[in-house]
Amino acid sequence: AKDDPMEAFFILAITTGMRLGELRGLRWADIDLTHGRIAVRSTLYMFEGKWTFGEPKSDQSRRSITLSTLALNALKTQRTTQLEHRLEMGEEWQDWDLVFCGPVGQPITEKAVRGPFHRMLAQIGLPPIRLHDLRHSAATLLLSQGVHPRVVQDLLGHSTISLTLDVYSHMLPNLQKEAADKMDAIFSA
Repeated sequence: AKDDPMEAFFILAITTGMRLGELRGLRWADIDLTHGRIAVRSTLYMFEGKWTFGEPKSDQSRRSITLSTLALNALKTQRTTQLEHRLEMGEEWQDWDLVFCGPVGQPITEKAVRGPFHRMLAQIGLPPIRLHDLRHSAATLLLSQGVHPRVVQDLLGHSTISLTLDVYSHMLPNLQKEAADKMDAIFSA
């Protein structure tokens, strides 16, 4: 995604596990670039032909996310690029305060994200996947690195830890093997 206009979007999707609607509804007012945090407060979707801000999926979906350095830097670059473009657009700019927007500040459609995403995957020789699979990838990567499932649950905004464990149970055999190896290390010392 390096140097792609949607680079920050893709980085945020895979490092935070945010849903498409949450990413589309992310506003600069929701981001603390100084402390590297995002407040997930709303989603943005099309309803009866009009863009509508809505509540996140559940109470747990309203959450605060600490950003990785990669994501924070991508957002800082996004902010600078967007401000420069906004100046160029002048009065044509539609001020929705959106982090990810169209050429004149308007909300972006799923198609506007999906096209560049699939082109990028094809360019690097990967098969097409759904945008939502970036959310699953975030969870799988974190669990495979030993991040506690409760932390992954909070990051994804799942309502219960059982939901997180049910969805990502395919990771459990690997984690169980790692636990067995650690137990061997404890008792073989």
